[in-house]
Amino acid sequence: MALYTTITDAITEYTGLSPTAFFTILAMMVVVYKIVSTMFVAADDYVAVKRDQQFILREPVQIGSITEQELRPYDGSDPNKPLLMAIKGKIYDVSRSRMFYGPGGAYSLFAGRDASRALALMSFEPSDLTGDISGLSASELEVLEDWEAKFEEKYVKVGELVSEKPSTTEGETKED
Repeated sequence: MALYTTITDAITEYTGLSPTAFFTILAMMVVVYKIVSTMFVAADDYVAVKRDQQFILREPVQIGSITEQELRPYDGSDPNKPLLMAIKGKIYDVSRSRMFYGPGGAYSLFAGRDASRALALMSFEPSDLTGDISGLSASELEVLEDWEAKFEEKYVKVGELVSEKPSTTEGETKED
């Protein structure tokens, strides 16, 4: 008991605080230290995280005419493929905005798809992830035009969507 009294008297004498206030403040300081110290990453850990998240930014490659099904693999799941997105059938390389359109990004559900309807409606509903713009109002079509203008200004057009690939090539005849 004498030790407890000695400690409480010393705390009051040196800090001017009651022992309860002193230990409350001490506990809060420890909690704040723990929270703040977890906000920062050691330099070695930072380099490892950066290397894991790094991707190769390449010059956009023209892919020509492809179907919506062929566009799907360009959703960012394969870091060796460019990140592509279509608006009104025009395909854009959005690889340089991977943090937005890549996996885990705010707009990742638009990648690998024609997102015309979703952009016009400003919707994140999976049912709106289509190139079908029928039934949209004039104001919604205007919103879509604004999006298209932004994409044309910021990204390279690398192809276009077609409903289906031609079944024959030049010089071949179609067999019945």
